[in-house]
Amino acid sequence: MDLPTPPPQPGTSMDCRSISQMLGRIGDKWTIMTITMLLDGPRRFNELRRLIGGISQQMLTRTLRALENDGLVSRKVYPTIPPQVEYSLTTLGRSLAEPLTQLTRWVLSNMNEIERNRLEATTDTDR
Repeated sequence: MDLPTPPPQPGTSMDCRSISQMLGRIGDKWTIMTITMLLDGPRRFNELRRLIGGISQQMLTRTLRALENDGLVSRKVYPTIPPQVEYSLTTLGRSLAEPLTQLTRWVLSNMNEIERNRLEATTDTDR
């Protein structure tokens, strides 16, 4: 994997800023959950909101808009009354879903050890 050469002053390279911005977006829990919920196919807004659970209407709107602006999600409006809107992953979004799914699998397979470590760390700080 080719990573950009670090600049003399950390965080000053345009590449670093772009990477940091995208990692912030795709590392957000609502982004990960939204992309995951769209893996099986297109979904309407309220369906997504129910499936994700705990996300506000405003946060889902912001998340979907950001994903759409980045080209990860497409939005299709059907000319009905009231208008129906459907969201789906683009090819770029599907390519991101693959590593996100791998990351989710990693978390699930290591969760017991992580919880053990957290408990141990909490016990150590209580002394």
